Amino acid sequence: MFPVLDYCARKKLEGQKGIKAIFLYPMNALATDQAHRLARAVAQDAALAGVRVGMYVGGATGEPAITMGPEQVITSRDEMRKNPPDILMTNYKMLDYLLLRADDRKLWQHNREKGVLRYLVVDELHTFDGAQATDLACLI
Repeated sequence: MFPVLDYCARKKLEGQKGIKAIFLYPMNALATDQAHRLARAVAQDAALAGVRVGMYVGGATGEPAITMGPEQVITSRDEMRKNPPDILMTNYKMLDYLLLRADDRKLWQHNREKGVLRYLVVDELHTFDGAQATDLACLI
């Protein structure tokens, strides 16, 4: 997590916009747990000020967060489309939609430049097998 956060912070200082890392999870519960961890890490380290993490998963409940906080990442889809996060947390099925749906094209608006997206982190890789693993492999 920390090398990715460091990379995002350095690119932010250079003025680079766009999604620099994608964290893929097999389940929304894992993404939610890690979202809290990432939010705390960003809030506690002044060197990470300005790094934005967004979680885009299906079935989101509650009021969507439009800003980062010490216990929350951005969950507002409209906010992420307007101002894409540095780190996008999602699951493989939702990423498939995000790459295809016209409504979500704005999420990738700054990723046309080569080298913006540098990291693809797959959490719990061992849980991807069979059809799920094939879906993930084709998506990547």
